[in-house]
Amino acid sequence: MGIIARQSIKGTIATYVGVAIGFVTTFFILTSYLTPEEVGLTRVLVDAATLFSSLALLGTSSSTMRFYPHFKDESRNQQGLYFWTLIIPFVGFLIFLIFFFALKGLIIRVFEENSPLFVSYVHFTLPMAFFMLYMTVFETNATILERVAVPRMIREVFIRTGLLVGYLLYGLWHVIDLDGLVIVFCVTYGLGALLNLCYLLFSQKISFKPDFSKITPTLRRDFLFYTLFLVTAALVGSVMPTLSSFFISAKMGLMFTGIYAIANYIATMVDIPSRSLNAIVQPRIAVALRATPPDVEAATRLYQQVSLNQLLVGMTILILIWINIDLFFDLLPNGEQYAAGKWVVLILATSRLVNSTFSLGVSALSYTRWYYTSLIFTLILMVSSILLNNYLIPICGIEGGAWATLGSNVIYYILLMLYVKWRVGTYPFSKGQLKVLAVGALMFALNYLLLFVAGKIAPVPSMAFRIVEAVIRTGIVGVAGMLMVYYGNVSEDVNRLIRKGARTMRRR
Repeated sequence: MGIIARQSIKGTIATYVGVAIGFVTTFFILTSYLTPEEVGLTRVLVDAATLFSSLALLGTSSSTMRFYPHFKDESRNQQGLYFWTLIIPFVGFLIFLIFFFALKGLIIRVFEENSPLFVSYVHFTLPMAFFMLYMTVFETNATILERVAVPRMIREVFIRTGLLVGYLLYGLWHVIDLDGLVIVFCVTYGLGALLNLCYLLFSQKISFKPDFSKITPTLRRDFLFYTLFLVTAALVGSVMPTLSSFFISAKMGLMFTGIYAIANYIATMVDIPSRSLNAIVQPRIAVALRATPPDVEAATRLYQQVSLNQLLVGMTILILIWINIDLFFDLLPNGEQYAAGKWVVLILATSRLVNSTFSLGVSALSYTRWYYTSLIFTLILMVSSILLNNYLIPICGIEGGAWATLGSNVIYYILLMLYVKWRVGTYPFSKGQLKVLAVGALMFALNYLLLFVAGKIAPVPSMAFRIVEAVIRTGIVGVAGMLMVYYGNVSEDVNRLIRKGARTMRRR
């Protein structure tokens, strides 16, 4: 087994361990021992620090990968490359530090009425952002060395465990106060950055010694243009996931931000499968579109195939979540407070379904000579999201934030797909997607039929009955959906997996 395979397997294991820790932390620790306002505070602090650090990077992660071949040699400092990965983000941090203090008065005025707690702790975003910044820098350096497992373990397991310990020290054992909890956040990210640095230094394959010989005028010009593109893209990419949280905090308060955060975490389950599938397919689309001439037909087949499977898997997860959402909130510690986010779950899950189904179009555009035009669409996405959040949250509350996310995503992907069809010639739609929507409608209908039968059996059910009924009902709906997919020949890929699974079970 090669080093890439070994590192990939170890990194994947670390990711799933981290997901398990995050699940326990979010649904059992936060909801049990923190108030929704405190959950909202921790969420918006991390979001603000993440935004700050992402912008301060100045695109270092991507530009390092892109320009690595220009520096690569047998030396430990790669002709000064590692030195620049330290200096450029530091300059970016100083730039955005100036912006922070220049805009601090505005930040206070925006948040002080409804989220005064955030105003009290906003200065903690600076050290947290600095540590997040260099965690990412050192992870990028480790990636160049093809050593991703340990940094992934640090980010996914160590950081989540450190935050979990902080929550327990504050909420369960009452050893620290809220100031101490925020300090634990900063220390945890600081230790994460330090561990990544120690790992790089102990590997004895890296040096941060400066070398200016490779910085030619041409390289400098190419780097600046590429960095400008990346910074603009990073601005939108970093702002978008956190935009609704900031608007809700400013207009409604941290308690509602906490409710929104829990609902959003549930919704993230919908697009988890898409992350690995997109990573596998993107290189194939790149090969098809970079061929001479571009193999548009092959790219279209891949785009349609992935979109179909993403829609099928994501919609199935969404349905299984939604048909049990009331029971989930009843079982969740203090679930009656977070049940206000029930419809937020459905709206955000739908938004993530749209994203996972059509996001490969962004990759398709990025592999062509028109890659820079993607900035226009990302700016449209951000502007539409700002306008919709500002308009809908005062009218619809936290559901307004969710509708703003869904609405801006729909606008973005409609315009993007039209442009990709015009410029590249590829598109995601196929007849199979109509079959998927039909299967989804039938699964919903079957679920409500089973709920009607269960209501006749036990008009006032006990919690034990509800749990058993939910397990049986979910199993019936899931199996029925799988049979409809298989015999309806909705997806040949899924049918192939079902046949393979059936053969394996028969052999056993």
